[in-house]
Amino acid sequence: MDALSDVLRLVRLDGAVFLDAEFTTPWCVSAPSGLQVCTKHMPRAQHVVTYHLVTAGTCSVVLPGEAPVPAKTDDLIVFPGGDPHLIGDDLTAPHADLSRLVPQNSGEVPRVSHGGGGAVTRLVCGYLACDSVLFKTLLAALPRLMILNIRAGARGQWLASSINFSLAEYAAPNAGAGTVLAKLSELMFVEAIRRHADSLPPGQQGWLSGLRDRYVGKALALMHSRPAHDWTVDELADDVGLSRSALGEHFAAVIGQPPMQYLTRWRLQLAADLLHTSRRNIAAIATQVGYDSEAAFSRAFKRELGAAPATWRRARRA
Repeated sequence: MDALSDVLRLVRLDGAVFLDAEFTTPWCVSAPSGLQVCTKHMPRAQHVVTYHLVTAGTCSVVLPGEAPVPAKTDDLIVFPGGDPHLIGDDLTAPHADLSRLVPQNSGEVPRVSHGGGGAVTRLVCGYLACDSVLFKTLLAALPRLMILNIRAGARGQWLASSINFSLAEYAAPNAGAGTVLAKLSELMFVEAIRRHADSLPPGQQGWLSGLRDRYVGKALALMHSRPAHDWTVDELADDVGLSRSALGEHFAAVIGQPPMQYLTRWRLQLAADLLHTSRRNIAAIATQVGYDSEAAFSRAFKRELGAAPATWRRARRA
């Protein structure tokens, strides 16, 4: 399994559709932060990605302090950090609060109509909740705003067709259509990350760029394939075909931290996942992720995640 798949597996996205909206010109709405959006549905969510899928028409979107960006039919607009933003056909117009437009007790996927009665733009708006600790590696590698045309490419064609089918199912309505849309939103986010990684120019810094680097990518693959192995920089360097100093410098320049520091953090993310999803005792988990002693593991875990393993496990299970 490659490093990106590893991280996506641990992040364990939990998607939901916030609303199915029809806006007519002129219109402009303000979308709150992701955590505010899903306060009622997932009150314990630590991090929330928000998105809008444009199913018809056009619009523009802007983050505070940045320039507006246009979007059109079949564009997926993603905010990996869940930042508040404005979206509309005229971003200078008075804006309505998107969360206040949602009717109470409106069913599985609320429907919203808003605007001045002109040309129509339709959006499916949703969010993806995840564990902020496990999401750090991926979030740090993504921009604040991502826009991609979901229909481009073979995978996109299938995904767009599936979304349109699910929207038609919901319009019927048929039971479970909202759940299907939520799962498709998780696939859309994964596709957005893959497309973003593919579009990065050679030589750019960051974790996603590291996956494509000849030497760093191989080192990441080795550490992810055998996280409990007693890796050293010397052994990694031999395996990837560089000197010890060259690998250390190149890895740190691309990823932003030395290889052994990255390995430690990855082991602790794996441990966090095991604490949350399994009933293994702490000593067994420590051994599984490469620690010889439970005490050393506990110290490292508390230093990285802010709580001792047992305390962290109790808090997650609560």
